[in-house]
Amino acid sequence: MINSEILETTLTQDGHSVLDLSLKGPVLLTFLRHFGCVFCREALHDLADRKKKIDDANITLVLVHMSDNKLAEEYFVNYNLPGVQHISDPNCELYASFGLSKGGPSQLLGLKNLIRGFDLTLKSKSKPALRFIGDGFQMPGIFMISNGNMVDRFIHLSAADRPNYDEMIQKASS
Repeated sequence: MINSEILETTLTQDGHSVLDLSLKGPVLLTFLRHFGCVFCREALHDLADRKKKIDDANITLVLVHMSDNKLAEEYFVNYNLPGVQHISDPNCELYASFGLSKGGPSQLLGLKNLIRGFDLTLKSKSKPALRFIGDGFQMPGIFMISNGNMVDRFIHLSAADRPNYDEMIQKASS
């Protein structure tokens, strides 16, 4: 259960509370890993690919990140998500409020992560990030918030887990 006070006091870069946004329609509150992470980049690509579906379902996408807003906006533009609502949480306090923990060795560096990370890097033909932009131990997660209540969630058990965004969007729009 999510504390409604947290939803009311958590504001996007434009000053909208998550609670107010959720009263207008479902909110896909997406907690990202650090910007240097290949799985964070994959999540941004996945969300950009589904942005029209998200908008058509009247869902507000809100991204939670660990950098300053200016750098985050540069990333979001680069990943075809300009103007997306987002929240800067460099101290990971909001992550913790939603029960998202720090990852252990197997969650961050397990064989599954190494194989998927290597594969993603090869497919994207992009260089792996050489620095962390945020807490490299922080685990991600996704929460669908509607009318101030959590109606769905995906908690990553490893950094390499990939949520079924289409299923979450479908559930929220039905």
